[in-house]
Amino acid sequence: MAGLLVVGAGIVAGAVLWADSRIERIGDPFAELDDAQRPTVPPEVAQGDETPLNFLVLGSDSRISAGDPEDWVVGAQRTDAIMVVHVAADRRDVTVVGIPRDSWVPIPGHGEAKINAAYSWGGPALMIRTVEQLLDVRIDHFAVADFESFKDLTDALGGVQVSVPEDTFSRGKLVVEAGDQRLDGEQALAYTRQRYGLPGGDLDRMKRQQAWMRSIVQEAATTGTLTNPVRLANLVEIVTGAVAVDDELDRGALLSLATSLRHLRGDDVALLTVPLAGFGWSPDGKQSIVELDHGGLELLAETIADDTVDVYVRDNAEELNLLGDVVR
Repeated sequence: MAGLLVVGAGIVAGAVLWADSRIERIGDPFAELDDAQRPTVPPEVAQGDETPLNFLVLGSDSRISAGDPEDWVVGAQRTDAIMVVHVAADRRDVTVVGIPRDSWVPIPGHGEAKINAAYSWGGPALMIRTVEQLLDVRIDHFAVADFESFKDLTDALGGVQVSVPEDTFSRGKLVVEAGDQRLDGEQALAYTRQRYGLPGGDLDRMKRQQAWMRSIVQEAATTGTLTNPVRLANLVEIVTGAVAVDDELDRGALLSLATSLRHLRGDDVALLTVPLAGFGWSPDGKQSIVELDHGGLELLAETIADDTVDVYVRDNAEELNLLGDVVR
């Protein structure tokens, strides 16, 4: 999901202005939140020339739009991918933190449950409240991305390079052979959707999604796509059709983000998973859950809040769940 934001941010100014009229918007989910109860930006960070940005990005195989938050219907939509995307104040680094959808967390007004239930029960506003409460980090923007569209995005780039450690099967058929492969959209989608047979289950699936997005960023940045008017126009059309964002991410905000991130490359994006304690069961014994390492999560979240997460990740790479060069 972060790959989509980074690719979108790399678009030249004129393309951003055109894309603004095409991007679907979902209203203002922040209007429902009590600002007095939300996390604040540390003073030393807020006083800088530029401030960091935190996006809450959800991925789903269903309709990308979250609809009108005021008309949210319980169970209307679920999310398969949850990521907090931190854009550093100097715009030189982006850190993407994946949160497993089965993470057992407190959900405001509902007690403890799997984190993806927050989106189903209360839409974007409740999802934002849940993540802000979990991390004590203020979320600035919200986006929902359609996974199906990444298939078209991959094909528009002429495929992406992925290192596959073992053969990948879909419905009993071999779709991706082991080795360094250039995957088309269908193959990449099958690779990221495989869940069964992976030791880490959904966690390994999430890492595959991150690997795919990393490959998309690298492909767009290194093949001249962003400087080729024809390829760029095609890419913009696909990207803008794949994402829905909050109303505050308007033309001015998009243009500012695109300009400030124009030098960003794949190597400047760190992808990791929140610290985990292991797997377990819900108190009623009916649901398998992911248990978070709350001590480790607190340390990571503090560095996101004060905009030092790039240094923290670099200094603690061996202890963190960083995405490796090869993903199982």
